[in-house]
Amino acid sequence: MEITMIFMVSILVLFSSSSTYAQIVGSPSLSPAPAPAPAFVNLTDLLSVAGPFHTFLSYCESTKVIQTFQNQANNTEQGITLFVPKDQAFSSLKNPSLSNLTEEQLKSLILFHALPKYYTLADFKNLSQASPVSTMAGGQYTLNFTDVSGTGHIGSGWTNTKVSSSVHSTDPVAVYQIDKVLLPEAIFGTDIPPTPAPSPSPDIAPVADSPTGDGPPSKSSPASSSCRIISWGILNYLVLAVSGGLVLFL
Repeated sequence: MEITMIFMVSILVLFSSSSTYAQIVGSPSLSPAPAPAPAFVNLTDLLSVAGPFHTFLSYCESTKVIQTFQNQANNTEQGITLFVPKDQAFSSLKNPSLSNLTEEQLKSLILFHALPKYYTLADFKNLSQASPVSTMAGGQYTLNFTDVSGTGHIGSGWTNTKVSSSVHSTDPVAVYQIDKVLLPEAIFGTDIPPTPAPSPSPDIAPVADSPTGDGPPSKSSPASSSCRIISWGILNYLVLAVSGGLVLFL
C-alpha cells in the first residue's frame, strides 16, 4: 500500500513539473505591434478634385514632376509639403510670362512649389525662424516664410502670397492652396519691378459755411470800396472847380 501511494505521488509530481516546463518553454514572448504604414496618397487624384488646380497639375504631368512628388510623398520618411496656386493665379499672371520658359526652367518652377518634408500649419512659425527654406528645386530656389497671427505668408522675391486654405494635411502629405504663382529669382532675376503705389485719393476742399443772419455784418467788398473812393475823388474835383470859378468872378 505504501509503495502504491509513493508511486502515485511520484507520477503527480512528474506530471506537474512537465506541465510547468511546457508553459515556460512553449509560450512565445509578446512583441509590440508594428506601427501602421502611412496611407498612400495619390497626388494626381487629389489635385484633380481640389482647387481647381488643373493648370498646376498639367504642368506637373508635362514636366514629369508629378512622379518626383509622388515618390517623395510615399517612399521617404520626410514626406512632402505642396503649395498649389489655383487656376486663376496662372491666368492672371501677365508679367512675367511662363510661355518663354525652357523645359528645365518650367520644371524648376514647379519643383519650387514643394518642400521635401511634411509641415503642418503650426510648423510655419518655426519655418519663419529658419528662413530662407530650401525647396525641392534645390540650389538658390529658396522661400521666405513669416507667420502673421497664425497665417503663413510666403515670399519668393517676385511673389508675396499667403496660405489661403489647407487642402490636405495628413502625414506624410500636406497640400496648401496659395493665391499667387511662386516666381523664383533664380529664373526671373533680381530686377524686380516695383509694386505700383496705390493712387492717392483726391483732396476735397472743405465747404465754406454759409453766412447766417445772426453773425456779424460782413465787411465791404473791395469793389464797393473802390466805387466809394472814386465818388469822393469826383466830388473833390467839383468843389475845386467851383471854388476856382468864384475866385475868378470876384
